[in-house]
Amino acid sequence: MRFMLIVKGNKDSEAGVLPTEQELAEMGKFNEEMVKAGVMLAGDGLQASSKGARVTFSNRKPTVVDGPFTEAKELVAGYWIIQARSKEEAVQWARRVPFVDGEIEVRQLFELSDFPAGDAIDLHKDLQQKLSKQ
Repeated sequence: MRFMLIVKGNKDSEAGVLPTEQELAEMGKFNEEMVKAGVMLAGDGLQASSKGARVTFSNRKPTVVDGPFTEAKELVAGYWIIQARSKEEAVQWARRVPFVDGEIEVRQLFELSDFPAGDAIDLHKDLQQKLSKQ
């Protein structure tokens, strides 16, 4: 099962405050542990919402609003995608993140096998195979 560990934003992440050298080293060590354990598939930090945009849809019509956005604690500041045997294992990895303060949301990703068979799923499977070859 794949899970996304979502790092919630805060006033510092929204202000563009970069991690200290020590925080970067601790995070690097944590990431290395996940890679060695074979669970880390991807992970990145995100720039402040002031450098982003939101695209909302109403009746299939897109509307674009540039950041920044309010409520930093509801924003995503970074993420990991991990492979775990269970939600409990994913939570155990989240508990080990070397944060002094912060919040991580653990969410399971859908797999194509979660959906009933059909032409649309076959299309997605074909696309997934093409992506894995890149």
